[in-house]
Amino acid sequence: MDRVDCIVIGAGVVGLACARAIAQAGLDVVIVERETAYGTGVSARNSEVIHAGLYYPTGSHKALWCVRGARLLYDYCAQRGIAHRRCGKLVVATREADVSALESLRAKGLANGVHELQWRTRAQTLALEPELDCVAALWSPASGIVDSHGLMTSLLGDAESAGAVLAVGSAVIGAVRGSDGWQVTVREATATDRAAPGDFTLQTRWIVNAAGLDAQAVAASMEGFPATAIPTRHLAKGHYYSLRGRAPFSRLIYPLPTDGGLGVHLTLDLAGQAKFGPDVEWIDDVASSAHLGRELDYSVDGRRADAFAAEVRRYWPRLPDGALAPAYSGIRPKLSGSGEPAADFRLDGPADHGCEGVVQLFGIESPGLTASLAIADAVAGLVTDSAAV
Repeated sequence: MDRVDCIVIGAGVVGLACARAIAQAGLDVVIVERETAYGTGVSARNSEVIHAGLYYPTGSHKALWCVRGARLLYDYCAQRGIAHRRCGKLVVATREADVSALESLRAKGLANGVHELQWRTRAQTLALEPELDCVAALWSPASGIVDSHGLMTSLLGDAESAGAVLAVGSAVIGAVRGSDGWQVTVREATATDRAAPGDFTLQTRWIVNAAGLDAQAVAASMEGFPATAIPTRHLAKGHYYSLRGRAPFSRLIYPLPTDGGLGVHLTLDLAGQAKFGPDVEWIDDVASSAHLGRELDYSVDGRRADAFAAEVRRYWPRLPDGALAPAYSGIRPKLSGSGEPAADFRLDGPADHGCEGVVQLFGIESPGLTASLAIADAVAGLVTDSAAV
């Protein structure tokens, strides 16, 4: 039986960042990914935005790791030559009744350490983006966009250079705690029977569960891990539409946040092409302990275009008719449901759940991409028996 210091489950941006940090600390790391390639889940279905950190409760993991993670991410992208752009973001109030909410958002951002925020009147905003319609806006110059796949490729390269190994097409189906660590059973993607010859076992001191949508299922597969320490998973699907033709904007445009998300916003890719989304469609999740990733519906219903257009025209009234084309969708692993206050990230170590050798990452949705390097530092701090950063 092969033995390693740490198994990281999940090869999305957070799992790869964790593997990199742990491997660079000198530990033997194996990254186990159920899909046949890295970065194909939550990390591949988002807006690719580098958030500044203005939305999250002060002192929360989301706020702290987003603000720190953005600084780390910009530095890392610059050092590695990863495509990115600090294009800035305008958060707009389209009605006088929304100005107080925009002021509250500004106060929260400043409390979180986002000191670059600037208030913009309607005239000042239109001087930046003449096609916008708003009564006021909040300008966040620290917001930006990044090539998420390029980022993940670089993180994986760093991890492998430090000795980490990636095993794709390999699903964790169970783990048992022994006197000297964990025995983790992994099944190759082509195997179907429980006693399939494709199953193999790894011995490890540490498990880092960064399985995204399947984090609860992976935790439930660990023999002896307390069920009471596994939070309920809520799923929110978000659709994206692309703009046919060029957008008359050079900055990200966001409305005020809505239940479950940040509103149908306009983001730009690195080539300047615009896309809109995500909206929020809550999905009933009756079997959080099951591996559901392959069964989820990622289709985009073209009939949602009219509703999207109506949301966009709140801040861009001159959106041409028929200009939106279905693009893609993503699903977020949330820890709170519709109408509930947004839950924080969960990074649970032995001190939290009482199970030695396990770090559980639950509810890592937005701003997980931005926060990935900061999350990785915190995880590596636990795994290497040093203080979490």
